[in-house]
Amino acid sequence: MNQIRIALAGNPNTGKSTLFNTLTGLKQHTGNWAGKTVDIKEGAFVHKGKSYNMIDLPGTYSLFSNSLDEETARNFIVFEKPELTIVVPDATALERNLNLALQVLELTEKVIVCINLMDEAEKMGIRINEKILMRRLGVPVIKISARNKTGLPLLLDTIERVVTGVIPCSPVKVQYDDETEQKLEYLLPMVQKVFGNNVPARWLSLRLLDGDEKLLEELKDRHLSKEGLN
Repeated sequence: MNQIRIALAGNPNTGKSTLFNTLTGLKQHTGNWAGKTVDIKEGAFVHKGKSYNMIDLPGTYSLFSNSLDEETARNFIVFEKPELTIVVPDATALERNLNLALQVLELTEKVIVCINLMDEAEKMGIRINEKILMRRLGVPVIKISARNKTGLPLLLDTIERVVTGVIPCSPVKVQYDDETEQKLEYLLPMVQKVFGNNVPARWLSLRLLDGDEKLLEELKDRHLSKEGLN
């Protein structure tokens, strides 16, 4: 049975690993990925006859090249191209956590935003309208408490429906200031010509504008360009 790969991303202390452990149970192992020293946990579960391989990425606040954890999480989503990425924000600090979600939406289309710690948010009087978030982000938004196992049946059904295309994903495109957008418009055709569909062109153009040298080295090492990088 072919396994469908799911990447699990989130800030530290959002309960991401609790969700991972709840879904995969004892069917998991830890190993290094792509020659890095960062450990990545992988686990398996089955739902409605489909087999899933879930990869618990390191907890990060962003997907830039500020740390090895960030590089590892970003590179997995960009280069390994999992069939689905689940972003796990903390319901009690949603505004801050959505920064990572927006970065993931620039990398890949098939995303579920799975808001965890809803039990804690409710104790604090926090109410979250997932339907409004869904419309604004363009991807499914599910509220859960991994610790209490509430909302998991809906999450599992949503995973299956996104993977099979029953639920389409149309991630919001973040609009930057006019100067940045003009530079992106200039760069995009060249990036697409060099990299084709190997790397998300708009996202890579943004990273080039930021001068992300570590990413350039990664691209050279992977030989992903059609024409080669000088």
